[in-house]
Amino acid sequence: MRIDLSGKTAVVTGSTEGIGFAIAKGLAEAGAEVIVNGRKSATVEAAVERLLQVAPAQKHRGVASDLGAASGCEALVAAAPTADILVNNVGMYGPKDFFDTSDEDWERYFAVNVMSGVRLSRSYLPQMRKKGWGRVLFVSSESGLNIPVEMIHYGVMKTAQLSLSRGLAKRMAGSGVTVNAILPGPTLSEGVAEMLEAERGKPASRLKSSRRNS
Repeated sequence: MRIDLSGKTAVVTGSTEGIGFAIAKGLAEAGAEVIVNGRKSATVEAAVERLLQVAPAQKHRGVASDLGAASGCEALVAAAPTADILVNNVGMYGPKDFFDTSDEDWERYFAVNVMSGVRLSRSYLPQMRKKGWGRVLFVSSESGLNIPVEMIHYGVMKTAQLSLSRGLAKRMAGSGVTVNAILPGPTLSEGVAEMLEAERGKPASRLKSSRRNS
């Protein structure tokens, strides 16, 4: 099935690699102009160049900002004030025992995984509703339902994303704007490969299993 998104602008958070970049690439191939986001200017610029090689007809661009802070979300919205599609993909993950997970860890995970989606949805949904068309997607995880014992903090954040997406879907009902969540399973993205190599001390290509990715 060919989806035509010509003339649409898509903001994809955490999209310099992994699932986020794959989503950005798919949207670009469908004709959308994509706003790439990441924390580092160099990786953002590199991802934009990769998109332009795949879909040179659109004016893809990037915004480097840390969405774990309100100021980072504000910077993204200031650089891309309107969007037809918002993909809340940015997220933190990593194994840590519940009893070793500090308040600071919980707060940082919540800021990145949950509050970024809250802030950006609050910014973009009203103008989508005014236009009568928009799409918001939260990239949650199967961990939101099947909480991993080694990453309870991560599972809690992904469950929160499911609640947020469901509540916003009800809030926007009848407006022409849809809000949904997807729940990927284990995905051997670049970030997960690095995590596994650090944890097990051998190349990811030799690992027979992978942990969950945001």
